[in-house]
Amino acid sequence: MPEIRNFTLNFGPQHPAAHGVLRLVLEMDGEVIERADPHVGLLHRGTEKLAESKPYNQSIGYMDRLDYVSMMCNEHGYVLAMEKLLGITPPLRAQYIRVMFDEITRILNHLLWIGAHGLDVGAMTIFLYAFREREDLMDCYEAVSGTRMHATYYRPGGVYRDLPDTMPQYEVATSVRHTRKEVDDRNENRQGSMLDFIESFTERFPGCVDEYETLLTDNRIWKQRTVGIGVVSPERAMQMGFSGPMLRGSGVEWDLRKKQPYEVYDRMDFDIPVGTEGDSYDRYLVRMQEMRQSNRIIKQCVKWLRANPGPVMLDDPKLAPPRREEMKADMEALIHHFKLFTEGFCIPAGEAYAGIEHPKGEFGVYLVSDGANKPYRMKIRAPGFAHISGLDEMVRGHMLADVVAVIGTQDIVFGEIDR
Repeated sequence: MPEIRNFTLNFGPQHPAAHGVLRLVLEMDGEVIERADPHVGLLHRGTEKLAESKPYNQSIGYMDRLDYVSMMCNEHGYVLAMEKLLGITPPLRAQYIRVMFDEITRILNHLLWIGAHGLDVGAMTIFLYAFREREDLMDCYEAVSGTRMHATYYRPGGVYRDLPDTMPQYEVATSVRHTRKEVDDRNENRQGSMLDFIESFTERFPGCVDEYETLLTDNRIWKQRTVGIGVVSPERAMQMGFSGPMLRGSGVEWDLRKKQPYEVYDRMDFDIPVGTEGDSYDRYLVRMQEMRQSNRIIKQCVKWLRANPGPVMLDDPKLAPPRREEMKADMEALIHHFKLFTEGFCIPAGEAYAGIEHPKGEFGVYLVSDGANKPYRMKIRAPGFAHISGLDEMVRGHMLADVVAVIGTQDIVFGEIDR
């Protein structure tokens, strides 16, 4: 019999399956993991301290960069905490727009997750499928905020602007060999408003999820790589502070959108998917079902937004900048605009915590104000931080290749962990 040596292995920090700047020190017996020690801090950007050094409204863009796959959801937690301290409620139309974009962001997140998780365990095709639909939703981000990722679209008191009446069109490029007919076909569902485009997306998206499930759900290799891997019992998941699909995959029916509704989630009709086994396969099924539920919520929002025009920002000059037409024509409005974006606004002294159901779990922002125009203290409750602390327990006794599958099922993004 060959002698099997115990040894220590560095996994990362530049490992292609490490989902960020993650370094794992693995103690192994042959190819079996005996202990996994996650080393975090290699990316640390000091987000919370940076937010304490600048006016409240200048830190909204920092939130996008925490979990750079769930941009608007991060902004939502921060903006809700500010609104709690200010004692304000945004207009109803702004709340519906926020809920719609939260769910668009959830689908964006889960699409990138299934693509990357598939690649991690050797399934190449799913990545190409998932990014096809991501492209359409990124166009919605771009149409509404001017940028595809770091939107800075949510503001205290509402959102930056109303939904546009037109969608960007594909054009015939000289360098790419697309015929006029192919470009016209791609532009077919972009002829109307943004709501028309989103509605056409919601009609075909369930069929896309069916395609992903055809590729993976009964695929025997996928099941061999995920069934029984990284099992977490419901009691242990709660003890370790898991939230989101990681908690629901273990069979705990906990979703802040239902249990502690914010914005207009109490008006929405949707279900909470829950797993039974608590393994990587169950967490996969939960996230696939979540995409279908998000699609239902987006449909309800589109229907309401069509029927109910109205303001999307509070008419409060202390919080909202003047309209651009005024700002270009009126000196006083220009000064007002300049002061608002350089000095910001003061928030009454106090403290508030706002938690939202982020695609990865509970994302919370705890703000302490001393009455100045910048936070006295800010603390972010990032869902991924609790999940990575459970990594050691989830991979013990598994093979080295299963470490990659467990990291994939945790859906980790390091911007929020190493904030």
